[in-house]
Amino acid sequence: MQLADQFDRKINYLRVSVTDRCDLRCVYCMKENMTFLPKKEILSFEEIGRLCDNFIDLGINKIRLTGGEPLVRKDILKLIKLLNSKKKYTCLNEVTLTTNGTLLKIYAKDLKENGINRINVSLDTIDENKYNQITRFGNLNNVMSGINEAKKNNIKIKINVVAIKNFNEKELYSIIEWANQIKVNLTFIEIMPMDDTDTERHLQFLPLSKVYKELNSKYNFYKIDKNTGGPSVYYRSDSLSIDIGFITPITNNFCSSCNRVRITSTGKLFMCLGQNNYVDFRKILRNDY
Repeated sequence: MQLADQFDRKINYLRVSVTDRCDLRCVYCMKENMTFLPKKEILSFEEIGRLCDNFIDLGINKIRLTGGEPLVRKDILKLIKLLNSKKKYTCLNEVTLTTNGTLLKIYAKDLKENGINRINVSLDTIDENKYNQITRFGNLNNVMSGINEAKKNNIKIKINVVAIKNFNEKELYSIIEWANQIKVNLTFIEIMPMDDTDTERHLQFLPLSKVYKELNSKYNFYKIDKNTGGPSVYYRSDSLSIDIGFITPITNNFCSSCNRVRITSTGKLFMCLGQNNYVDFRKILRNDY
């Protein structure tokens, strides 16, 4: 049986937030003084595993762990090992994660040994001072060391860069050249409206149509037929050895091809980041005796 929504879009990709906590406070993502949820409100690994089993039975073949920052969750490797073990006897093909990279130096080897072969690293600048500014107290060297450690352990990396007006729009060329030098693919993402931030999001919005036009004048991109299970549209350039992706949820949404659902750390199922309606699986799980 294949999971499908009311528009008959086939759903095969599940994103699971394992925590609302993060070791950074990126200005477009969180308030500086966050109040995080009590532990009892967060799904246990057993509950996450049960949920994933049901979704796998409905045709989910890719699971991405997110946060917050997933690597700050205590004993996260136990969950990763549990989920990857399901690949042996189900349709599940891949378990991956999105991370800010701060803990990769510590976890990269164990991630690889427990079945993680591919990750996304969120990184919006390669300028040390600007990185500290946007994360409020982050250390860029930790991230760079983590990326190097992941590469040493043969984990494929894609860098995700949120394009932010008056912050990194003049740095995007440098980011591309850096990513090309270390041979990791790169995706630019439009900033999206979110709650619990101290900044007016519309003042940060930078349309990727403008970014693409400027970058294309230098790199002469051509579109390629590549699909990693997400919403990126990928391009290559004869002057680069990496793929460049663009995710445009605002200026050119990808709703018609959406193939994913999202579960929050408290067990709420959202069909879309742009919707407020949800199904409370935590309540179902904890009442299912």
